[in-house]
Amino acid sequence: MMEIEYIALLARLRLTEEEKELFSRQLGSIIDYINKLNRLDTSDVEPTSHVLPIKNVFREDRQGVSSERDEILRNAPSKKGGFYKVPKIIE
Repeated sequence: MMEIEYIALLARLRLTEEEKELFSRQLGSIIDYINKLNRLDTSDVEPTSHVLPIKNVFREDRQGVSSERDEILRNAPSKKGGFYKVPKIIE
């Protein structure tokens, strides 16, 4: 229970006695599971950085025609001189 109180202190949490007991049981279950995993023979398992294979999902760059400025600005709530007009945020 001391570990739970110490963790709660570090996290600036106020825990009830019931919460301390609950978290103590949960932490014990997590540690038991980690100990089970540590007993597994992984000598034939190739190390990986991700569970699933990663592939490049970028598309090939292609030159194309851009949309017309008037079409892009059509739904703008406020515009001025062919640009979006936004509220001033720096004085």
